[in-house]
Amino acid sequence: MTIPGILFGFLISSFYGLIFHFWRGGNGGRLFLYLIFSWIGFWIGHTLGNSFGWTFYSFGVLRVGMATIGSIVSLALGYYLSLIDTGEISS
Repeated sequence: MTIPGILFGFLISSFYGLIFHFWRGGNGGRLFLYLIFSWIGFWIGHTLGNSFGWTFYSFGVLRVGMATIGSIVSLALGYYLSLIDTGEISS
């Protein structure tokens, strides 16, 4: 993996996190959460695509197709987990 590939991957995954934030809304904390989930999912998807040799839309050394799927799954899971109410009563 080259440095330009890594930077391009972070750029694409950050874009996915920003789009998700614009779609679902929230404050700066939510934006940070969505960016983290998008980055993690993107690189997990890329790694799985590399490991299994899946080449669904590759861009150079970057497995963009699988990374996009990983990012979407991670964002959906992160959004779902952020909605869980702990049931604590504040005073």
